[in-house]
Amino acid sequence: MPEKPFFFDLEFETLKDELISLGQPEFRARQIWQAFYCNLVETPDQITTISKELRQTLSQKYDFTHLAPSNRLVSTDNETVKTLFELPDGRAIEAVLMHYDERQTLCISSQAGCAMGCVFCATGQMGFARNLSCGEIVEQALYYARLLKKSNKAVTNIVVMGMGEPFHNYDAVLTAIDRLNDPAGFNLGARRFTISTVGLVPMIKRFAAEKRQINLAISLHAANDALRASLLPIERKYPLADLMQACKEYIDTTKRRLTFEWALIQGVNDTEKDALELATLVKGMLCHVNIIPLNPTDKFNGKTTTHERAVAFRSTLEKNGIPCTIRLRRGIDINAGCGQLASTHK
Repeated sequence: MPEKPFFFDLEFETLKDELISLGQPEFRARQIWQAFYCNLVETPDQITTISKELRQTLSQKYDFTHLAPSNRLVSTDNETVKTLFELPDGRAIEAVLMHYDERQTLCISSQAGCAMGCVFCATGQMGFARNLSCGEIVEQALYYARLLKKSNKAVTNIVVMGMGEPFHNYDAVLTAIDRLNDPAGFNLGARRFTISTVGLVPMIKRFAAEKRQINLAISLHAANDALRASLLPIERKYPLADLMQACKEYIDTTKRRLTFEWALIQGVNDTEKDALELATLVKGMLCHVNIIPLNPTDKFNGKTTTHERAVAFRSTLEKNGIPCTIRLRRGIDINAGCGQLASTHK
């Protein structure tokens, strides 16, 4: 029996055409769309504005979930929730919800596994399995939106920096963001999204040319080619000079601030020399440096830097005129780093 189409892969116009072919009026498409994306229903049975017959037809025609939660961990401070989802083909992905004062931030995945091979990342250590579809990316956000709705909260920010390299699955990721940004649907503002890339230069240039309002973050982690290549294999294909040129083009084209991410690894990239090298590299750019104490993984020997060294690193950057913050570590007790839960999935 062939697989049914996945509802969250559908464009609105496709849904409308399908309903018209079933003899339904056009406005039914908007009712159904808003039921799932605004009212956050889980199945057609929960849509009370359409007939029972149409609900049954939709249930027979489409699949409405590809994500089966198989494990859920909550941090001891209740501020971080990590969910492991099993996909229909048996692959596993993760998504994380982080509570801040007035923000409910989701970190969602774009791939099962990752081909980039960054040595300190649990997902990179897994290798690449497959890209997620647009609908599988969207459904991660809807899952947590439904969960938050139960406590009268809503998703405020989404970062595509979970499992996978978003720009390696460019079309599906941007389609998913457009879907979640749709004013007639989920309606999360474009500036509430952040895409994090390890530095796929052609995709950065493509993204810049589209002049979107979505935030862009670059996983930098080293300010010289030799060290960066030892941490991020993609450096060998797109060296720092090419990456930084693409970043400058992005800023010049979009007039938007860029974020550089720097995972601080004790004795590797957390010294004053490293900070000065970074300051020199990004001097004059409209940017912000996000300093992230390393989230340890089983297959990487590197250790998290000390708080004192993180503060000193930040101080050196600030003295050199580089805006920066030390990101609050979340979910360490539940291995909330990308891929840490999926890597144990059998």
